[in-house]
Amino acid sequence: MNVYFIGAGPGAPDLITVRGARLLGQCRLILYAGSLVPEAVLEHAAPDAERFNTAELNLDEQVALYRRAQREGLDVARVHSGDPAIYGATAEQMRALRELDIPYEVVPGVSSFTASAAALGAELTRPNVTQTIILTRVSGRASPVPERENLASLAAHGASLCVFLGGNQLAEIVAELRTGYPDETPVALVQRASQPEERRHVATLGTLLGGEGLDDIRPSEWALTTMLIVSPALADVGEAQGSRLYAPEYAHRFRRAVREEG
Repeated sequence: MNVYFIGAGPGAPDLITVRGARLLGQCRLILYAGSLVPEAVLEHAAPDAERFNTAELNLDEQVALYRRAQREGLDVARVHSGDPAIYGATAEQMRALRELDIPYEVVPGVSSFTASAAALGAELTRPNVTQTIILTRVSGRASPVPERENLASLAAHGASLCVFLGGNQLAEIVAELRTGYPDETPVALVQRASQPEERRHVATLGTLLGGEGLDDIRPSEWALTTMLIVSPALADVGEAQGSRLYAPEYAHRFRRAVREEG
């Protein structure tokens, strides 16, 4: 038997990878993070496969299911939202599987930060603006963030910053970010990216929680399943700040430059 850690993507059932959907359809036992993975994603599973919502199970109870699958020779689909490598709480499960001598494989998925950028129609790396993306979150009861990775120190880089799982601490997050980013830095909130309930709001760091035109924003409505992106790359940029990769006069090993006559 084998355990497959499958990245289900940001929520839209057609944003799971082809490999993930195929394996989900083959596995007889499915463990899925029901608090984040929409039921629609499970349409790729076999109708008669056993399903367990891990939001209701602790780690020991999940390991018991892995043991049972091992005894019965059942392949397991362990379905996580986004990509399993990012805030997936997979390391402790993998450690338990190694101790049980159960093989496992990780199937990557589309992360909510890239789905959010897609929803905004944005590129997060712009030449001469920022070429760095920082993925982070704020401390919660389940897992604290090391002090050396506090938001104020990350904001000092001025790069594209994507904050996961922080909607319920929006005021505190914005206050910390303003110590490193100028108030005019563009920010975006994207809730349930790629899902039918998707919502987006674009502002600047200084006006996100108050200011002209923002009377309709209630932080409590953005508490769950929200990505916060703060980035100078979200601003409109001129031609001089664009990439030259496809400029006619730019040559590389796959393309000759187009030179003006004369």
